[in-house]
Amino acid sequence: MEGKMLAAFFDSPGGPENLYIKEVPRPIPKDGEVLVQVHASALNRADLLQRRGMYAPPPGASQILGLEAAGTVVALGPGDDGRWKVGDRVMALIGGGGNAQYVAVPEGQLIQIPHDMSDTDAAAIPEAWLTAFQLLHFVAKVQKGETVLIHAGASGVGTAAIQLCRLAGAVPMVTAGSSEKIEVAKNLGAETGFNYKTEDFGKKCLEATNNVGADIILDCVGATHWEKNLQCLNTDGRWVVYGLMGSGQINGDLLTKLLWKRGSIIGSLLRSRSSKAVPYLRTPDLHTTPSYKRTSGYCIKRSW
Repeated sequence: MEGKMLAAFFDSPGGPENLYIKEVPRPIPKDGEVLVQVHASALNRADLLQRRGMYAPPPGASQILGLEAAGTVVALGPGDDGRWKVGDRVMALIGGGGNAQYVAVPEGQLIQIPHDMSDTDAAAIPEAWLTAFQLLHFVAKVQKGETVLIHAGASGVGTAAIQLCRLAGAVPMVTAGSSEKIEVAKNLGAETGFNYKTEDFGKKCLEATNNVGADIILDCVGATHWEKNLQCLNTDGRWVVYGLMGSGQINGDLLTKLLWKRGSIIGSLLRSRSSKAVPYLRTPDLHTTPSYKRTSGYCIKRSW
């Protein structure tokens, strides 16, 4: 299926003004890949960082933005294992290329879209939900009855983690930067929430847990929260760091305080809910809206 397609593209790192829609070669599926016609994809923080030159795609990945997509299988590469057929509705977690009309995806990275789920909803699932599931179950090994403090509770990963905590029988608490975001988190199942801009979340977390603290902390912030994290981390608690929005440079006695807690710090990296959906041709405009600290959930691109 040789041909052309439209894709969101930038020639040099910079602001949203550097992003434009460009005609590029349509990918040809290789051995073990399928070609998906994209109907919707999500805008992630990594896309904003990549456009600014602060995030490099994995070796061999497409230079086109987009880490997840939903659409329809339109072609199979050589050596396919029979799992997929033309016409199947799928969502995918990919290393790049989702912000285009077509993307080639390894067969193992596809998930069938349930019949009652829209493409827009499906596009918001792979990155956030797989990240949240990995953090809770593979990394932190969450147990029934444990308390989990989730930073950025109204984000894509945060909203997924809240619901996954409830499914696991754990108790989710969140931090967020506004009362509106905390309300979003509570509506999804958060036990309580703390505004990190106006409240001492370390103290509030201890108060909410009868001075026990959080058994698990899911942290995408980093340095600016480290002291309060340790303040409210339970003995033998697990502090999982999967992002550094608040810097990775720490000056202080972190190790001493961690030692007294018998706590552990675990790093994790994985290479929903949509709050806004716009046509693909408006992708450059979408990059001007998130400033992710002002939004909750995802921004979704749909239809060309």
